[in-house]
Amino acid sequence: MKSINYIKIAVVVLLLTTSTACNHLLNEPAENKAFTEETDYSNTGNMILPLIGSYAEFYVRGWEEFPLISVRGDDVNAGGLGDQQDFAETDKYNYNKDYWMYNSVWENEYKDIFTFNSAIEQINQYKAKATGTADKALADQYIAEAKTLRAFLLFQLSRVWGAVFTPQTSDPSELLVSTPPGKDQVMQFISDQMDEAIPLLPDMRPNQRTDIKGGVTKYTALAIKALANLELKKYQTVADATSQIISSGKFSLESDFYELFKLKGKLNNENLLELQYSDFGKSSGDVKSYLFAFFGPQGWTPKVTGASDGWGFYEPSLKYIKFMIDRNETVRLETSVLFTNRGIAELQKDAKYATLPSWISNTTRSGDRINDYARAMFASGKHYLPSVDLTPGRTDYGTNKNFTCIRYAEILLMHAEALTQGASSSAMTAVQAVNAVRTRAGMPALSTVTNAQVMDEKYAELAMEWGTRYYDMVRLGKYAELSYDGRTFAESKIFLPYPQNQVDLLPVLKK
Repeated sequence: MKSINYIKIAVVVLLLTTSTACNHLLNEPAENKAFTEETDYSNTGNMILPLIGSYAEFYVRGWEEFPLISVRGDDVNAGGLGDQQDFAETDKYNYNKDYWMYNSVWENEYKDIFTFNSAIEQINQYKAKATGTADKALADQYIAEAKTLRAFLLFQLSRVWGAVFTPQTSDPSELLVSTPPGKDQVMQFISDQMDEAIPLLPDMRPNQRTDIKGGVTKYTALAIKALANLELKKYQTVADATSQIISSGKFSLESDFYELFKLKGKLNNENLLELQYSDFGKSSGDVKSYLFAFFGPQGWTPKVTGASDGWGFYEPSLKYIKFMIDRNETVRLETSVLFTNRGIAELQKDAKYATLPSWISNTTRSGDRINDYARAMFASGKHYLPSVDLTPGRTDYGTNKNFTCIRYAEILLMHAEALTQGASSSAMTAVQAVNAVRTRAGMPALSTVTNAQVMDEKYAELAMEWGTRYYDMVRLGKYAELSYDGRTFAESKIFLPYPQNQVDLLPVLKK
C-alpha cells in the first residue's frame, strides 16, 4: 500500500533530467522523481517528463485498491481465515468505516489524481513558453493523457463511494472548501473531460505508440467515456463512443482467451488500457510488478520448482462456477478459475454437479497443481501467471504480468448492451458484437440477443475484472442477484461509507 497523510500529501512530480535520460525512461516503466524550483520551462524537450511521472504513479497501484473495488458481486468472494476480516465483511456488505483498506484506497487514488493535476500545471507552463505550433500541440496531447488517467481513477472512486471530489488543481486544501458532487455529476464530468481529450490524443492502439509504449490514446478516452455514460444510462452516448472504437478497425479479440491473461496479453491488440510491469527479462535486479500474490493460491505445487505461491484472498464464487458449467463454458471457465480438489468436491455435493466435465482438474493446462488450502476453494485464473512463464530466476507470484484495465471484449459487450437498451448504431449489431465474443470462447452463435443475454455474456466474459458484475447489477437494480450464499444486499449498501479518517479531515463528508 502507499502510505500518506491525505491533507499533508506532497505532490510527487519529476526531477528534470537531460533529454538522453528522458529517452531512457521511455524504454522502461517510468520512475517517480521530484520537481526542482529551477525548472527551465523554455526547454520543451523536457515537457514529457511530468507525463512520464504520471504514468509511473498510475502503474504503482496499492495491492489493496483493485480488491476493494472489485470484491463485491456474485462472481467473486473474499478468501477467509486471514488477517483481513473486514475485507471479507465488505464482500458480505458489512462495512466498517474505520477499516484501513477504505482509507488507503481513497488516499492512494487521490494522491495520484493530485499528481496528474500537478503534471497538467507543469505542462501548461511549458506550453506557455513554447514558440512552435508542434510543441503546443504536443503539450495539449500530454495534458489530455493526464486527464484520461485521472478520469479512470475518478471513475473507480465514484463507483465505490458515489459522491466524490473532482479536484482540478494540485492543491489538496481545495477539498477543505469544496463539496463532492454526486455520482451522476462525477460521471458527466468524466464524460465531458473525455470529450476534451479525445481529439487531442493519438489515433492508434496503445501498443502502436512509440513514444510511450502502451500509453493512452483517443480510444482509451472513448472507452472511459462509454463506461461513464453506461453508469448514467445514456445508452445512445455509449453506442456512439463504442461505435467509434469498433469502426476504427484497430482492435481485435485475442484468439486464445487463456493466453490473453498471460504474457501474450501484454500490450495485446485487445487492450485499450493496462497497468504495465516488467522484470526486464533478467533473472535478478530491478523489477516493476503488481503484487499478484494477493490473488494466488496458497501452498501450490508449481511446475517450476521454487515459484512462490499466493495469499488466497480472492475466490471465484460457487454461483459463478455453476453458472459457467450450466452454459457449457470451457476456455472461459478454465481461464477464470483455478480449482482445488476441495472445491471440486464442494461442487459435487450438489447432485446437479456430481459429474463434472472431465477437463476440470486441480492441475492447470500449464502444469501447476493447485493444492487444497484453508482460505478458499478456488483462486482467480485471470490473475494467475503460470510458473513456466516466469523469467528464469524470478520466483514471485505473477512477476512480469501486466494488469488489464479495459479490453475490446468489454467494448463489444457495452455496445451490445446499449443497443438492447434502445440505442442505435451502424457500426455493428448487438448480435454481431455478442457473437464475436462468444465465438472466441467457443460458444455457439446466437440468432437474436436480449438485454438479459448480454448481461449473462458480460458475467461470463468479465468476471473478476474491476467489479464489473457488481456495478452492472447495481445499475440495473438487480439486487436479488447480489443476495447469494447467505448474503443480503439492499440499495443502502451500494456505496461504501466514507473512510472515518477522511470524514475527520474533511468536515463536508459528515453531511
